[in-house]
Amino acid sequence: METICILKNTVQEYAWGSYTAIAELLGKSSPSDVPQAELWMGAHPKAPSMVKYKGDMASLQELIKKHPDDILRKTVAEKFNNSLPYLFKVLAAARPLSIQAHPNLIQAKEGFKRENELGIPLNAFNRNYKDANHKPECICALTPFWALNGFRKISGILSFMEEICPNGLGKELDELGNHSDSKGLKQFFKALMTMDIQKKNKTINEAINNAQKLSEDDHVYKWIVNLSKEYPEDIGIFSPVLLNLICLEPGQAMFLFAGELHAYLDGLGIELMANSDNVLRGGLTPKHIDVPELLKVVNFKERDIKILEYEKNNGSEGFYASEADEFILSVISVDSNESYKSSTNRSAEILLCTDGQATINDSDKNVDIPLKKGTSLIIPASVGIYGIKGKAVIYKASVNNLHS
Repeated sequence: METICILKNTVQEYAWGSYTAIAELLGKSSPSDVPQAELWMGAHPKAPSMVKYKGDMASLQELIKKHPDDILRKTVAEKFNNSLPYLFKVLAAARPLSIQAHPNLIQAKEGFKRENELGIPLNAFNRNYKDANHKPECICALTPFWALNGFRKISGILSFMEEICPNGLGKELDELGNHSDSKGLKQFFKALMTMDIQKKNKTINEAINNAQKLSEDDHVYKWIVNLSKEYPEDIGIFSPVLLNLICLEPGQAMFLFAGELHAYLDGLGIELMANSDNVLRGGLTPKHIDVPELLKVVNFKERDIKILEYEKNNGSEGFYASEADEFILSVISVDSNESYKSSTNRSAEILLCTDGQATINDSDKNVDIPLKKGTSLIIPASVGIYGIKGKAVIYKASVNNLHS
């Protein structure tokens, strides 16, 4: 496979999705009939992209199996077992996603093997591990994007909690104050997750009543109130207090490490991750929550979040620093004064045009392919240098650390 190909991708229809954002990006009728949450671009077995190749439609997953060296590049194919190592998405959150964490690579392999040996079907309600891969990820905002990521400083947790739950969680807060380290935080979180129903409901009611009085003063309290409307009896309403609350401005991004408890609350973004669908949930969901497994996976260290701004690579391309070998996210911006010329040192790249119109040229074959808003392409490693001209904004997913 040595040609640039247009992708046909699956839209995942989850309840938290938007009726307008993905439809408008793809130039489809808006609003859609059902909420559209994620557009998947890649070769994940759950929903591989389809490619028109030699007159037929074939899944990208199958094409990579047949032509791993051509599509991925030999060294990348060897390193990642003949599979595309990343999954590229558009994520449209009109309602909050579940609080969740993803396992590291060792945990994913062990968990996947264990659940297979137990005979738990992949689509079972209580299945935690859908594959044997980890899932570091990067989210880049296309609109203002509200999210939670990693535990905030324990001093901040205590301060917020004492405002909204001085009675219901008095004992637990004293314990956390006396043991203000990762072990103490883990015990506090476990206490929240395992409260009996009567105490949980009483504590949630106290928190909501107090948060409503303070919601005009701080986004943390406002989000507690918002979440309580969506999930009135869910312990996850405390997540804006426990976790760092962030609003990414368009063009800003952040990296999410394995084990970091997080949730996306509202907004449209570009998401790039290792090719995995492993999720351990911790609230704001009717889906399965496995507290013991979650406690094994979550990192209970307090942390500050680094907001990523894109760094100029050359005149028309900028990238977001990535901690993962599997992927790196770039943005290509072309106009009448600036065109784009690719590197020859590449693996498979997926491009998505989010604004404008342009033309991509395969230099070896002298073939021009039109790009418009919503068009996505796969560019195999075997394609030589390609160029882009026009006026457009294009997000590019590619493999990081090609020399490692």
